[in-house]
Amino acid sequence: MSVMYELFGRIVELLVLRGGRDRSKDIEILVLRKQLEVLQRHVPRPRLESRDRVVLAGFSRVLDRKRWPMFFVTPDTLVRWHRGLVARHWTYPHRPRGRPRVDRVLRALVLRLAAENPTWGYRRIHGELVGLGCRLAPSTVWSILNAAGVDPSPQRRGPTWREFLHAQAHQVIAWDFFTVDTITLQRLYVLFFIELDTRRVHLAGITKHPTGDWTTQQARNLLDQFAGTRGFLIRDRDTKFFAAFDTIFASEYIAVIKTPIRTPVANAYAERWIGTVRR
Repeated sequence: MSVMYELFGRIVELLVLRGGRDRSKDIEILVLRKQLEVLQRHVPRPRLESRDRVVLAGFSRVLDRKRWPMFFVTPDTLVRWHRGLVARHWTYPHRPRGRPRVDRVLRALVLRLAAENPTWGYRRIHGELVGLGCRLAPSTVWSILNAAGVDPSPQRRGPTWREFLHAQAHQVIAWDFFTVDTITLQRLYVLFFIELDTRRVHLAGITKHPTGDWTTQQARNLLDQFAGTRGFLIRDRDTKFFAAFDTIFASEYIAVIKTPIRTPVANAYAERWIGTVRR
């Protein structure tokens, strides 16, 4: 219908604008005849069909706006018809709104991974899908699990830090520094280690100027006491612990666990003993 309207408008413009003489009177006559045809249908209210709107809107394009009162519809109606026809003419093919529906097989795969791996969250499941070549957003995985009544982020069932320390206490030692201010206003640095299972404290060394080399040498001197009996060493991220310090313990298969930054509670046993010494 929009194409028909466009063709009709072009024909009318060609007749009026390029006709060699003013044909406004002829157009007015055609408008009146068309309106009379509509009114003669003997209905209480003239019912315009699509072709009627096309013809009247086409005539309004070439007729002077001062003569628009001759139409039995308002100028706003004529403009609205014209805009609607033009809009439909330039409308792109309709596209469905929103995201496309997830394939039924892919949805079943997400639920299967969640059922067979109860500790996996939606992020882990999304990573497995990417490895399988499935293109699916993490938010979509979350929505699928949530809609099926599955917790998208299940609570981790691994041991807590406290549970780990209690279970592995016989394998863990902790290292740390603390300071002592003497009566002569000198500050001494004390390096010690503590066995978590027995709470036995060993003095590694005291110095005024702790350096990475000095700390590493103290580790060498005391390493024989732990060889084959301990599996983990807890220490903070002090710069006085060089890479060589960790290498010495790694050579005896003792894993070094570094505490998070500004988290003394992660080395709670050593920190509590330091507090006892100060009191």
